[in-house]
Amino acid sequence: MARLTKFLCAFFFLAAPAAEAACSGTDLIAAMPPEAQARLEAEAARQPFARGNLWRATRGAEEITVAGTYHLADPRHEANLDRLRPLIEGATALLVEAGPDEEARLKEAMAKNPSLMLSDGPTLPEVLSEEEWKTLSEALRARGIPPVLASKFEPWYVSMTLALPPCAIEATKNPDGLDKLAMREARKAGVPVRSLEPWNTVFELFGELTPEEQLAMIRTALPLEDRVEDLSVTLADRYFSGESRLVWEYMRLQSHDMPGYTAEAADAEFARMEQTLISRRNKAWLPVIEKAATEGPVIVAVGALHLPGRQGILELLSVAGYEVRPLD
Repeated sequence: MARLTKFLCAFFFLAAPAAEAACSGTDLIAAMPPEAQARLEAEAARQPFARGNLWRATRGAEEITVAGTYHLADPRHEANLDRLRPLIEGATALLVEAGPDEEARLKEAMAKNPSLMLSDGPTLPEVLSEEEWKTLSEALRARGIPPVLASKFEPWYVSMTLALPPCAIEATKNPDGLDKLAMREARKAGVPVRSLEPWNTVFELFGELTPEEQLAMIRTALPLEDRVEDLSVTLADRYFSGESRLVWEYMRLQSHDMPGYTAEAADAEFARMEQTLISRRNKAWLPVIEKAATEGPVIVAVGALHLPGRQGILELLSVAGYEVRPLD
């Protein structure tokens, strides 16, 4: 599970494109042999709503616009925002993963309890080998993080830090991902912004991992250090072409060849983590979305990986009786 969790962390946090973050890398999917690309595309196509970032779901008078988002800044957001702006202006609410109220609660919690990201167990140098700690320290310094400080962090948080390449650190200082841009437009239009989940949801999800699983996340992250820029470019480019599920399937198939894994074991871990980190949240969001839709047209703007799949937001809406069609 740890190696899979590393992949998921990369998908959620590695969204730094070359134009904004000076990352130069190769699209790993485009570099695949044609036969492998065809197999990958076939795997993605097996999933419901596998391609596209903008959808409309209707049920009677209810109208829900679902936008898959990308959390860091990129100039390519402008075209998406131009499409979203009139939809937001005509909505009764914008629903996001974490709205202003939940962000304020997070800041308050961090101010009152700075130890939220700190482990109450042994420090990382105490549980990693000398060579592992040396390699990790170099990776942290490249990202501007003092190893002595990171040594006290929760291992899962350190692993997520490694998922962001050094070239993308500057991009994290610019919060203008599509989520934030949509929230800004909603405020201009006087449209309420609401959260789909509490501020501490992600803390609780990663908190379910055992200490051993969290440490393994770091151990499996370090060998990917030489490919982190390539993965960054792949994730960004595929998002903007509406192919986020393709990246998920790429990661799953790549895991089949990892040392100590079989295809069956890797697929089982992917299914487990999809259930824990994606599907469970989607199911919790559904009643919130449905209730909001009874009050008038709503916009749902969430990470693009939440849209496709058998337990994706779009399939859940379809099963609930909504007619779902693409707006891309």
